[in-house]
Amino acid sequence: MGGMNATRETTSSTPAQRSRVVVVVGGGLAGLVAAESLQAVGTVGSSPGESCRPRVILVEAAGRAGGVVETVRRDGWLIERSADNFLAARPEGMALVDRLGLSDELISVFEPARRALVFRAGRTFPVPSGFRLLAPGLAAGIEATEILTAEGKARLLAERHVPPKPTAPGDRGDESLESFALRRLGREAFDRLVQPLVAGIWTADPARLSMAAACPEFLRMEQEYGSLSAAEETRLGNLGTAHRAEGARYGQFVSLASGMGTLPERLAERLEVAGVERRRAAVTGLQRRPGGAWRVSLDRAVAGSEAIEADGVVLALRAPIAARVLATADATLAADLAGIDYAGSSVVVLGYAREQVAHPLDAAGVVVPRVEGRRSLAVSFSTSKFPGRAPEGHVLLRVFLGGALDPERNLLDDDQLVALAQEELAAIVGASGAPKLVEIARWPAAMPQYHLGHLDRLERLTRRLDTLPGLALAGAAYEGVGIPQVIASGQAAAERVLASLRATG
Repeated sequence: MGGMNATRETTSSTPAQRSRVVVVVGGGLAGLVAAESLQAVGTVGSSPGESCRPRVILVEAAGRAGGVVETVRRDGWLIERSADNFLAARPEGMALVDRLGLSDELISVFEPARRALVFRAGRTFPVPSGFRLLAPGLAAGIEATEILTAEGKARLLAERHVPPKPTAPGDRGDESLESFALRRLGREAFDRLVQPLVAGIWTADPARLSMAAACPEFLRMEQEYGSLSAAEETRLGNLGTAHRAEGARYGQFVSLASGMGTLPERLAERLEVAGVERRRAAVTGLQRRPGGAWRVSLDRAVAGSEAIEADGVVLALRAPIAARVLATADATLAADLAGIDYAGSSVVVLGYAREQVAHPLDAAGVVVPRVEGRRSLAVSFSTSKFPGRAPEGHVLLRVFLGGALDPERNLLDDDQLVALAQEELAAIVGASGAPKLVEIARWPAAMPQYHLGHLDRLERLTRRLDTLPGLALAGAAYEGVGIPQVIASGQAAAERVLASLRATG
């Protein structure tokens, strides 16, 4: 009889007797896409008896596919526990939607909500027309805003006269986002506009966030045009009148009528039909075997421990977890992965009857500058953005708490979190009374932080992986946190493994 400590060896036959085996570790979106790409490939080798495509085994410790992408559907409410949209301007997300037969489900942000608000002194004001994260955009929009003082507006408008930062040949010009924004835009624009907008995307400390890794476009704008203002004016001029407004930019963000969770749910179903094997287990270690194979050690709660002999491995895990898995296989690679920091956050989703909320909710949401002294990062107006998110006559609001600059919020218990979210909504949008729905999504250590030196770290990781054929990394920790970027990372990881299989086939 086998007990919990029994170890089984699987797929131990020689390559000539079996299909090539690739193990994908992690059932988030990056892992699912990597498995899809691996399964969809044609010939990976020509050895006698070899299958046309690798045998793909997807290992996930949790019982649900999708990672942080998750939708809860309850009593007429549709609740996004993390991402509620993605950028259609990049091709990867749209292509996946098309492959999964979900194109008819695509929806764009409602036109009246295609803008963001900023909280100041008890009121909300629109982000200045044409202002894009760090780029000043239209002078008229800056002059008209009530977010900045006259001095703050003058300093922001003077950005066009700030000389570019000198860079030596071969120098990346890396700089923290805070340093860059202060240098080019001034303190007030940073505090009132840039910091809250950045917090809403990366939940990061802007004093440590790498411009080269997180916002390379704005570094290029400075160097190529001399100022962000000149670059943005050129960009807007090239777009044409119909696409210059902030609403046109927000129209590029899309979702699915049934929720973002449908994306990994449908993809997991597709993989199962295609023959990808799924195992619920925790990976406890990875070892390089003689001849170049990989030994993947699993711990399965029901079936005990197991070891899989694989020709390739994709680790689609958070970087610190990948580091632990790789500790015995390659200490150097593991150490660099362990150096990628993560921040945690909590999303408190509250539903109200419409008459309980005084604010018109005429935007996608509101960001909250840290200098306001409040305790939320942002509030997303779910029912203003997309249809079908709440029963008739109700509104759904998502309150974001925590992040790199406020980690203690993640230590609050559920009742404290809900009470805090209600206090924030009362102050920001005039919500009153008990909510009709409450949902809490906790994401401890879920958001990778692209600190200064991140691109140098990626180069070291790539060089080290080049010495380890058949191994690849995927996920948000490397080259982008958005859904299209995560999809791209899964596809690139699969191609790296397939290239190794072809080279040894």
